[in-house]
Amino acid sequence: MESAPPDDPGGGEEERLLREAARGDQEALRRLLEGHRGRLRRMVALRLDSRLAARVDASDVVQEAMLDAARKLADYERERPLPLYPWLHRLAAERLAAAHRKHLCKNRSVDRERAECDCRDPSAALLVDQLVAGDTTPGHHMLREEQRQRVREALGQLAATDREVLVMRYLEDLTFPEIAAILGVSEGAAKMRHLRAIEKVRSLLKDDDSGPLR
Repeated sequence: MESAPPDDPGGGEEERLLREAARGDQEALRRLLEGHRGRLRRMVALRLDSRLAARVDASDVVQEAMLDAARKLADYERERPLPLYPWLHRLAAERLAAAHRKHLCKNRSVDRERAECDCRDPSAALLVDQLVAGDTTPGHHMLREEQRQRVREALGQLAATDREVLVMRYLEDLTFPEIAAILGVSEGAAKMRHLRAIEKVRSLLKDDDSGPLR
């Protein structure tokens, strides 16, 4: 079972662990980071290109991000540029991007790198399934497949940041404050990007207004 993040991150146990870890308490550091390992592993697994499955494990990417966090924690605790989990999320995203560059983009031309290193990750298929309504009766199988194809095409027309908002919202179950902190925008801007992405998908699907598009 994945560990849940510590309760009351604003001023409770997590805050205490953060202060103690920043002062060098290794047990506090371990508990602080372990509380977020499960969420970070899911975040990485959702985005890990299937071509890397035999070479890179999501847990290894997360471990590298945890080591980065341990090295930078004192500065983070002093400056508090954003809440803890969004900060860890960014560190994991940086490590994941580095893994994609290392294993997929070596010795490629700039154009080819841009085309092939676009992180074709499992989140695309999962997001399609999440956004397609689910009548599971056999008679609706063909309709569902058509819907999936239409949603897939619609998602392909979204800006990368707008797709990422949908992934964070529907697959990672992040709150809008968390999404905003990760993207470095206001909460209102994050909500607007989410709404814009949903409206874009709906407009491309025209009469398909089903699924958990809230």
